Amino acid sequence: MTHRIFGTPFSDIYQLYLAKVERKGHTQAELDQVISWLTGYDADGLARVLTERTTVGDFFDQAPSFNPHASLITGLICGIRVEEMDDPQMQRVRYLDKLVDEVARGKKMSSILRSPA
Repeated sequence: MTHRIFGTPFSDIYQLYLAKVERKGHTQAELDQVISWLTGYDADGLARVLTERTTVGDFFDQAPSFNPHASLITGLICGIRVEEMDDPQMQRVRYLDKLVDEVARGKKMSSILRSPA
């Protein structure tokens, strides 16, 4: 059984992410930057996904180039370690959740956008 999040329009989730980062004094540009880093969507691609109300599942399945360094994202989301998740599709959703949390907390972008040591 698939989780209902995968059928939710990404634009709905995006609005929640945006409200979260703006509430903490951060910008849409920062949000878009982490989405682009993780998924490879450029500004036009992201705008298209939002306009077409692409589902969360399709958003990740159709990502132009999912970042190979995403596995460097570690930590807890909803009490679960993202690096230990069994479902790869849910793990990708949680990777983005973790990045958005880090933007909202004011972590430096150079730390958020992981690169191998």
